[in-house]
Amino acid sequence: MTEVGFLIALSAGVLSFLSPCVLPLVPSYLAFITGMSLEDLEEGVERGRVLRMAVFFVLGFSFIFIVVLGGAASFLGQFLKSYEEWIARVGGVVIILLGLHLAGVFRITPLLREKRFHVADSPVGTLGAIGVGMAFGAGWTACIGPVLGAILTYAMVQETFWSGIGLVTVYSAGLAIPFLLSALALDRFLSAFRKIRRFLGVIQVVSGILLILIGLLLVTGAFTLLTTWLLPLTPDFLFDRI
Repeated sequence: MTEVGFLIALSAGVLSFLSPCVLPLVPSYLAFITGMSLEDLEEGVERGRVLRMAVFFVLGFSFIFIVVLGGAASFLGQFLKSYEEWIARVGGVVIILLGLHLAGVFRITPLLREKRFHVADSPVGTLGAIGVGMAFGAGWTACIGPVLGAILTYAMVQETFWSGIGLVTVYSAGLAIPFLLSALALDRFLSAFRKIRRFLGVIQVVSGILLILIGLLLVTGAFTLLTTWLLPLTPDFLFDRI
């Protein structure tokens, strides 16, 4: 996986967290998996338990993203390796369409229908938190679906199976890290959320533009050229950690 792919996947994960269908629901998810009130969460009651449950929630959706979806996309990409160029071009067109959808140029009706699983009762223990995380990961919502779909498409055209898995893992980290930070300090998260709430629409448009750019790079075959151009700009200490 190239450094450019790493940055794109990480940025896509963070943008998914900032999307209108994830960010406003973070307090609700935390209250649900912990069984605690929003007031207790804001006051930092049992902060260690909250973080522990958040970790298991993150493991749940990461399993769906990395093992199930990422594994399937990477395997399919390797199976169709001889058609890699066409996969990149067709995938690029799909990513451009998803980007135009997110940017609001037009709407793809099926993507407007949420497919999240709803659990009636609050989960009990870590297994419950993992289950809710898996349900969240399996939910193909209008906001997170296009971005995740773009990352999975990009994973299909990676050189190796594990490169594709690595790409989806980085995406999951981009979504998981802000969630865990929110669990650690929900009061600060709510304060920050009030400030950026009015920009959620702009963030969605930015996500759409990012997808369009990725799609254009794949369609034109310029992604490899971009990577080659950026390679000399990568600090040496990063190479030692990759």
